Amino acid sequence: MSDLRISEAFLYMDYLGKQQQTCFRALCCKGPPPARPEYDLVCIGLTGSGKTSLLSKLCSESPDSVVSTTGADNIRKYWSRYYQGSQGVIFVLDSASSEDDLETARNELHSALQHPQLCTLPFLILANHQDKPAARSVQEVKKYFELEPLARGKRWILQPCSLDDMEALKDSFSQLINLLEEKDHEAVRM
Repeated sequence: MSDLRISEAFLYMDYLGKQQQTCFRALCCKGPPPARPEYDLVCIGLTGSGKTSLLSKLCSESPDSVVSTTGADNIRKYWSRYYQGSQGVIFVLDSASSEDDLETARNELHSALQHPQLCTLPFLILANHQDKPAARSVQEVKKYFELEPLARGKRWILQPCSLDDMEALKDSFSQLINLLEEKDHEAVRM
């Protein structure tokens, strides 16, 4: 398994970046680790999708203390400033959100998948809040977001998640690491 450094484009960059890096090192490294590749990831998603809560829970922190980022809708246009140097993308969406929010998330994901700095990178798409009654299934999300035709030829994973199932979330990150490692091996072969 590899170490991950995740930066969220719009949430207390310095504070969370350091905490997330520490978290993933704690999750991935027991004892003195062998040399492992590190990956820079960008984590994006609409306000309220659960980015900080999921990452906090992975770090064994209480998600109850997480406060939603205010004004994040206004800074969405600045997300691309955090893309440079990224080696993978985590896109978190609220699968139980309103139709309007789901449409906005779909448009943002489409933009990210087509962005010149991200279009060749692996994507982990997390359909969060699966524990809510209004949550859409992964199949519904895949169809609504038109992922099959849009992401054809790209490496992406769509996984359900919630704060109640950390094992599934850890498995999702393991799958993303596998995609990142595959990309590393492809680069070595070229």
